[in-house]
Amino acid sequence: MNRVPLAERMRPQTLKEVVGQEKIIGEGKILTEIVKKKEPVNLIFWGPPGTGKTTLARILAKEFKADFIEISAVTSGKKDIELVIERAKQNWNLKIRTVLFVDEIHRFNKAQQDAFLPHVESGLITLIGATTENPSFEVISPLLSRSRVVVVSPLDKKSILKVLKSAIKSENIKIEKNALDYLAELSGGDARSALGDLELAASLAQPITRETVEEAAGKKLPGYDKKGDHHYDNISAFIKSMRGSDVDAALYYLARMVSSGEDPKFIARRMVIFASEDIGLAGNGALALATACFGAVERVGMPESGLILAHATVALALSKKSRATTDAWYKALDLAKKSMNEPVPTHLRNAPTKLMKDLGFGKGQKWEAGFHLDKSYLPDSIKNQKIWPQS
Repeated sequence: MNRVPLAERMRPQTLKEVVGQEKIIGEGKILTEIVKKKEPVNLIFWGPPGTGKTTLARILAKEFKADFIEISAVTSGKKDIELVIERAKQNWNLKIRTVLFVDEIHRFNKAQQDAFLPHVESGLITLIGATTENPSFEVISPLLSRSRVVVVSPLDKKSILKVLKSAIKSENIKIEKNALDYLAELSGGDARSALGDLELAASLAQPITRETVEEAAGKKLPGYDKKGDHHYDNISAFIKSMRGSDVDAALYYLARMVSSGEDPKFIARRMVIFASEDIGLAGNGALALATACFGAVERVGMPESGLILAHATVALALSKKSRATTDAWYKALDLAKKSMNEPVPTHLRNAPTKLMKDLGFGKGQKWEAGFHLDKSYLPDSIKNQKIWPQS
């Protein structure tokens, strides 16, 4: 019996073997271009589980002929980081590059992430992080600014089928067509999960039937996948229920998400956006409430955060709604894009020199509270445009 898991045995060894990542691999795409230039780049791979983030890191290190060091933020601490840096220094003296791969980098706290900064800046290590969470919120800004964020997409059914068929051929597994389709559907875009289910099903019976797959995979599709369609469907229903002031439905979808292990900070972030987007000036306290909810969720943690989320959900759902600010903002963005090159009116510009004053810069302005100019504040070409309905 082969003790190496099927998913590990089928792991791609080159970028050409990677399936389902056409947005980042191929002619002119970021990873292919990085490999062509043979110059390591600090990267943050962002995507759901089983999409090949670790595989991509290993392939890049191999292409760079670098020493590949892999750690997990779940099990590693300060001592592990110190050992990595010591090894990287030895490599440096031997003129060997060091690629450090940090799985689930979002699990490292700020201080732990800070520890990488000087070594990333000096070039001692090339850092490749992998995260299932939005790096904008979970990775410190200094690291983000020194890295390229690469989105690794969940695999579609066609790609999962390609991975499964390759494994079936390699392992000489017998499987019925409807069972193969069912395996792909069950995967949720996770190739590792699909290969794991295939391996277990093959050990139970061959040819593999749909019933064998059900037994191997736990009999049914999960009701909620934090990284799949159900994740987005539930948050969408939650927001729309609050928008429609349906407290019952809003609380119901909140309970579904919380009970399924959804990240409470993700829910709270969406509520902060909702407070400005859908309530706006109709309830000026909504944004403060939603922001306070987010801060409380961060500090309190689960399960008590469920009560905080419920409190804010009811308040936001019952609040009056207005999209006036939202509509005005999008109108302003559109107008700005169309007139970006229009000069700011001379009378609105600062006049720090005599020449600028002589040219009329700041003419008519007074340093008084509430002073109003009897001229347009917009550039001449759009001076009659109205963005805010009451203006």
